[in-house]
Amino acid sequence: MSKQTKTIKYSIDAGNPPELTADQQAELDALAAMPDEEIDYSDIPKTTDDDWKVAEVGKFYKPIKKQVTVRIDADVLAWLKSGGSGYQTRLNRELREAMKRALESAA
Repeated sequence: MSKQTKTIKYSIDAGNPPELTADQQAELDALAAMPDEEIDYSDIPKTTDDDWKVAEVGKFYKPIKKQVTVRIDADVLAWLKSGGSGYQTRLNRELREAMKRALESAA
């Protein structure tokens, strides 16, 4: 006789989470009121500068995209499209780099 398992999937709308129970809210309130000195970090390994040398800044950062209409010179659009599919991503990357340079020079 084979054992059958039934998979149950749940989904949650992050923008509209379920209400917390009184016990859950009390636990969160207690944690928020706890001073940093009372937090037990003994089960977390210490990190060193060497651990962070391979870290990638912004690797999991996904900015919110907004659909817009932009008028671009035909030759610029042709150049972007000449690199194959993904021209909108390349355009966004070029604009982001220009934004970073402008922000760095303004600082």
